[in-house]
Amino acid sequence: MPFLDLSHTIEHGMTTYPGLPGPIICDFLSRGASRARYAPGVEFHIGKIEMVANTGTYLDSPFHRYAGGKDLSRLPLESLAGLDGVLIQGPTDGSRAVDWTAFEGQDLRGKAVLVRTGWDAHWGTPSYLVNNPFLTAAAAEYLVTQGVALVGIDSLNIDDMGDQARPVHSTLLGAEIPIVEHLCNLGPLPQRGFRFSAVPPKVSGFGSWPVRAFASL
Repeated sequence: MPFLDLSHTIEHGMTTYPGLPGPIICDFLSRGASRARYAPGVEFHIGKIEMVANTGTYLDSPFHRYAGGKDLSRLPLESLAGLDGVLIQGPTDGSRAVDWTAFEGQDLRGKAVLVRTGWDAHWGTPSYLVNNPFLTAAAAEYLVTQGVALVGIDSLNIDDMGDQARPVHSTLLGAEIPIVEHLCNLGPLPQRGFRFSAVPPKVSGFGSWPVRAFASL
């Protein structure tokens, strides 16, 4: 079964989202320092990372938006792994908004719905952080009515950054539909016939965390 990695690599100091600090990746115990603890010729490395939860490709659980929503530790594995996937192509005419009509006529119930906008091509550049493609509020409402399992996008934010109400997050997470943002490499995916997984660690009291998102073809 071939796998397709849909995640960005987390690197020291990288910027994922404007205004949020990049991760600090360093040694807690270096190989050189470890040699004094073990037999001759034996060494180990223990790394340390300091980062905000919204780093790299990450998943949002309902707790990210709602105090009473499920946090990462309460998400069932069947809502995150081995999901039947559907790829939706976003606008190709230069417009930013992905409206509900992009999903119309598709069998979406129980599916991981991934929206390809191509915005990941700007990753690591200033262009990635502004004027990103997004879903409309009507699109989020439609996806809820269709009973989708998860929604992902290869963009900076699933919402319009200019709309402080964040209607897409509010609607999807309010319906307990996890969101995966900052996906990449969606181009090779077929429209259907793949399974999608994006499993964060089982952290209590957190609403977001980086994932190794991937498709199995």
